Amino acid sequence: MSFECVSRTHVGLRRKINEDSILAETHRGLWAVADGMGGHEAGEVASAAVVDALRSVPASPDVDEFAAEAVEALRQVNAELIQLARSNHSERTIGTTVVGLAITGERFCCFWAGDSRAYWSRDGEIMRLSRDHSLVQDLVDAGMLKPEEAERHENANVITRAVGVRETLEVDSVSGDAKPGDVFLLASDGLTRMVYDDEILAELGRGSLEQAADQLIEMVLARGAPDNVSLVITKVL
Repeated sequence: MSFECVSRTHVGLRRKINEDSILAETHRGLWAVADGMGGHEAGEVASAAVVDALRSVPASPDVDEFAAEAVEALRQVNAELIQLARSNHSERTIGTTVVGLAITGERFCCFWAGDSRAYWSRDGEIMRLSRDHSLVQDLVDAGMLKPEEAERHENANVITRAVGVRETLEVDSVSGDAKPGDVFLLASDGLTRMVYDDEILAELGRGSLEQAADQLIEMVLARGAPDNVSLVITKVL
């Protein structure tokens, strides 16, 4: 199975530093977006550590094993970031969200911690593969908030899970069959808070992957781009 992939990252219009990091190991079937947090330098360090660790994960013909190795790498980074924060004698968290995708054979596995998202587009439809680990998603699940209100909620940036935040890292995953024509999108919340799912679907189906990536970034910039924005689009050929 082969792939076409494009990726983009932009600092946005209000931040001075881009704390996002991207992994696009297309030749191995592994991709990820990490959205660092913790302020100046800390988030940048965390997201880069996640990407470096995933880059070293050995490939496997079994997608579940491949993803399991990736998750184990994330747990190691989690411990390292917690230790780093402690060694600096700072109360500041050095953390990052992460969403990753592995594809081998005709199977995919998506894994994540935090509110960076994965989407799967097939036959003109789009589906969220990931579920945000966030306060507003918990409120939606409890029936206390409507889904359309979540993105613009005042606490939309409060996440409940991330690498480097707690001693034990819980990573969720979902897997399924992949077939030619499938398109996967990984993105930081800098994109998903500014662009709706139906708009993402429209751009993914409009032209080339390069055009879709550029247009999605332009849409975020036109809407103020208050945060860093990163995305990886992968198409199964």
